Amino acid sequence: MAGVGVGTGALGSVIAKLAALLGDEYKMLNRVRKDITFLERELRRMQILVNALADMEGLDALAKDWKGSMRDLSYDMEECIDRFMRRIGGKRSFPKKAARRLKTLFARHGIGTQIKELKARVAEEGERRQRLNLDNYAPPTTVAIDPPLAAFHGVAKGLVAMDGRRDEVISLLTEERVELKVVAIVGGGGLGKTTLAMETYRKIGEHFQCRASVSVSRTPDLETLLKDVLSQIDGDAQSERWNKDQLIRRIQSSLTGKRYSFFIHTHT
Repeated sequence: MAGVGVGTGALGSVIAKLAALLGDEYKMLNRVRKDITFLERELRRMQILVNALADMEGLDALAKDWKGSMRDLSYDMEECIDRFMRRIGGKRSFPKKAARRLKTLFARHGIGTQIKELKARVAEEGERRQRLNLDNYAPPTTVAIDPPLAAFHGVAKGLVAMDGRRDEVISLLTEERVELKVVAIVGGGGLGKTTLAMETYRKIGEHFQCRASVSVSRTPDLETLLKDVLSQIDGDAQSERWNKDQLIRRIQSSLTGKRYSFFIHTHT
């Protein structure tokens, strides 16, 4: 059947049939015509939203419930309209002499009452749509967490074959040497570089008097970087208004005569 869909019900079909009933081929009682005009107008508005919701994934319970109610309502409406059209058969145009017969038909089968009930249900769903602000609805989004960022701030889980590489890096960093040493962990994306670095960082605390770990872009803000380092090695420093030279001098003062390690994670 045209206009019927799993997500949208029979809305498209119902709207088409309501439009046909309002055409010149069908001459009906004025009071029923007004109700059908209301139904057709409101359903066209609702169809836009129902179609939009049908294309969305991850709808919350309220949006799903409203969409489901509209689908059920569309089936009930189509059944009522089909029943009415079967009653009048092929007689689409009613001369004045047939007006009394049409009134009797509506009264006998309660079609006018059913249309009014459907109108009330459509009005109720329209009010609920506004109350839930569904016209501006956006489904809840799941934010993907950058694995390196997660490893940088949390404890790694489910590590596979990591211990050996971690112990190798720890051995390089904890050698008893006076000069500064740089240990680089390089490789393609997704290989676990950040996880390896942070696991190493957590294991070597006892070997150093000062430690800091920072995450920077390829074009870092040096002042922000220095403030981050200083906050980790000297929590008492009031560096909010310090310039770069002041920050460097305070960091040098804090590190003098101490064994320290810095872990810098570069991300794009």
